[in-house]
Amino acid sequence: MLSFFCKTPSAFTNNFSSLPLFAFKHTLQKARSGLDESGAFMRTASTFRNFISRDPNSHFPPESGRYHLYVSYACPWASRCLAYLKIKGLDKAIGFTSVKPIWERTKETDEHMGWVFPTSNTEEPGAEPDPFNGAKSIRELYELASTNYTGKYTVPVLWDKKFKTIVSNESAEIIHMLNTEFNEIAENPALDLYPPHLRAQIDETNEWIYSGINNGVYKCGFARKQEPYDEAVKQLYEALDKCEEILSKQRYICGNILTESDIRLFVTLIRFDEVYAVHFKCNKKLLREYPNLFNYTKDIYQIPGMNSTVNMQHIKRHYYGSHPSINPFGIIPLGPNIDYSSPHDRARFSA
Repeated sequence: MLSFFCKTPSAFTNNFSSLPLFAFKHTLQKARSGLDESGAFMRTASTFRNFISRDPNSHFPPESGRYHLYVSYACPWASRCLAYLKIKGLDKAIGFTSVKPIWERTKETDEHMGWVFPTSNTEEPGAEPDPFNGAKSIRELYELASTNYTGKYTVPVLWDKKFKTIVSNESAEIIHMLNTEFNEIAENPALDLYPPHLRAQIDETNEWIYSGINNGVYKCGFARKQEPYDEAVKQLYEALDKCEEILSKQRYICGNILTESDIRLFVTLIRFDEVYAVHFKCNKKLLREYPNLFNYTKDIYQIPGMNSTVNMQHIKRHYYGSHPSINPFGIIPLGPNIDYSSPHDRARFSA
């Protein structure tokens, strides 16, 4: 949920030089809405917070074919929902559609730039038109769900085809639904990424991973003053060093079983060297310079189904092409093109 990326696209364009003066001013104004007075990056909250539940009285019961997940491969928050869909074996029961990676105008009547669908299956590899509502943008889905909606038009979106509405746009809650509420129709129901005996540890781990790493890279990239940038970088690398130390002793971040914390951490790590090191100025140390973290990232990537959630072309095109305040000419670096399918050493720990 931010003014700059998958959680809240603002009035940016990938053709910065072509913006008229009023649009340029509007862009800067909206960008600043994500900053506090010190120039530090701030994040806003999600709006749709319904829950799919096996409770007999639930307005949103778990049913095969009823729900659809709208994502961007570029967005780490949407990608962790897609990861759950894949590794839980729910992709036959819940379909998904990805938007195009670079923001475009969502309406002709204003300057809002956001997530849009391609007009055909061949326009953008990896992206598809909206199969159910004929929406041209994520914004249209929000407006279809609520005629008086005034918030941000974000991904992920968990859509209810029956009632034509948004169940949730909060990824933290969507992954909990996918983890437990669909087990009767999941192909991998035994996988529990939030087991009761580890929940306290997972919650604590999620908190510092989010603050220092998931959100930390954004605090680095969108800082507008040196002091908040310096503080964000310090917190980021303290958290990465902490992960490196933990992973020197065990296979996963909360022990020797895969948990929610690993998926949350992975979606940032997989983008680190390709995007964050350059685009967000997180270059003090590369992921590849952390032996345990780098091999850990390859280990997670090689879990069956996970590699299909990583579309590096979409990731790089979005970040480098949709943030003109950081990269005004939209130039996409060629490298480093890391092979995360190469062998890793994490099997040395018992799982």
